[in-house]
Amino acid sequence: MVEKKLQAVEKVAVSDAEAGARAEVDAQIAELRAEIARLTEAVTAIGTSTKAVVRGEADLLAERVRERVREEPLSTLVAVAGVSFLFGLISRR
Repeated sequence: MVEKKLQAVEKVAVSDAEAGARAEVDAQIAELRAEIARLTEAVTAIGTSTKAVVRGEADLLAERVRERVREEPLSTLVAVAGVSFLFGLISRR
């Protein structure tokens, strides 16, 4: 009879320990989910900022090319012809 009571107490102790461990694991999972959400927001913000910077730089470069073509159309034409000729030579081989 004492053995049965001892076994019952051990089962209760084990189930209490399991419940405590589960609660701890659940809390860690919740913290990890919150951290993942914060990291996702940070990566999204970085991506958006980078996209804006790249777009601005591309617009600036395109405007500089347009200005150069307007100011010196002949030299631009010669440069494009030279680059095209080189690409043609490289692609033949």
